[in-house]
Amino acid sequence: MKYPSKAVPFEKSTFSYFVPVLTALSGHQYTPLSLYTKIPLNKRPSTDEYIDTLICLYALGKIKLDEKLGVLYRVN
Repeated sequence: MKYPSKAVPFEKSTFSYFVPVLTALSGHQYTPLSLYTKIPLNKRPSTDEYIDTLICLYALGKIKLDEKLGVLYRVN
């Protein structure tokens, strides 16, 4: 996970991917793989940064996982 600092600008940190992921989930439910493809290419993180982003958003209570369906959804 990349934290913003003097050496790492916010745009390169994991936090910068929160908005594209939450925007893609707005009003939709996706599997983690299909959600990744819904993020615009110019804002799409690498695979490891994507996983870190999902973990952070889940820990913050911003997204949930429906274990029966295997889909992620946004929590308001």
